[in-house]
Amino acid sequence: MAGQAREYVLTLDCAEGPGIVYAVSGFLAERGCDIVDIKQFGDRRGGHFFMRVHFEAPASAHGAAGADADADDDGDRLRAEFAPVAERFGMEWKLRPEGERTRVLLMVSKFGHCLNDLLFRARVGELPIEIVGVVSNHEDHRGLVEWHGIPYHHIPVTKETKPEAEAKLLALVDAYAVELVVLARYMQVLSDQLATKMAGRVINIHHSFLPSFKGAKPYHQAWERGVKTVGATAHYVNAELDEGPIIAQQVIDVDHTHAPEDLVAVGRDAECKALSNAVRWHCEGRVILSGSRTVVLR
Repeated sequence: MAGQAREYVLTLDCAEGPGIVYAVSGFLAERGCDIVDIKQFGDRRGGHFFMRVHFEAPASAHGAAGADADADDDGDRLRAEFAPVAERFGMEWKLRPEGERTRVLLMVSKFGHCLNDLLFRARVGELPIEIVGVVSNHEDHRGLVEWHGIPYHHIPVTKETKPEAEAKLLALVDAYAVELVVLARYMQVLSDQLATKMAGRVINIHHSFLPSFKGAKPYHQAWERGVKTVGATAHYVNAELDEGPIIAQQVIDVDHTHAPEDLVAVGRDAECKALSNAVRWHCEGRVILSGSRTVVLR
């Protein structure tokens, strides 16, 4: 009995030039692949090209007993055969099975709304992620996390113990084979060394609409300015505080009747939505880093 067709996502970027779409689509057509969805962007200002292709590939004719192994073989074969195309155009690229769940480590402090939202979305299958563990500098959310059957790691952090705490974090990243770390209102600043080591693999939610109102108590800063919207920004972490490439933003209308505490309450919804969008787009291969910016192909 022949194996079932399998779906993959190819993400790539390279210098802009003629023939890229033709080369990619021709490669897929020659192998009997069917394109399900394709998004592309040619950055004329920067001279760069970005593409995401979701396609269905015919599986090798094997029995069902070897389905998982055959899927790996098919993916490896496609990668090997696409490598010369990528080399010809100088592409940075990645090919992964569509729907493959990304191994995610969550980090949280005392505010649990983003944590709870991600736990729920992962549990009901709304996000293509496997939450392999939760790290916190407090014990507040142990019960919630363990109810979901997920390991909870309490790693206290002080100025003196920060290097030791980050070493423990990196040990967990290795032990769990973590692909993405999500700071779900983790109220500690990562060191420059850690941010650099994990570049492109750490997403943070900032409870404000960056680049405005950075740092502590952004909603109080916003209230002082009489804002008419509050927002939240999900971004990759880099060595500069709240300066990493932005992935997703969310805004909610407010008015002069909202006190600072009201803005904080309203902002929670924006934070949850912006962070879940960023995690989803990253794990679906829709986000490509481009210097200090991102291209989100959706």
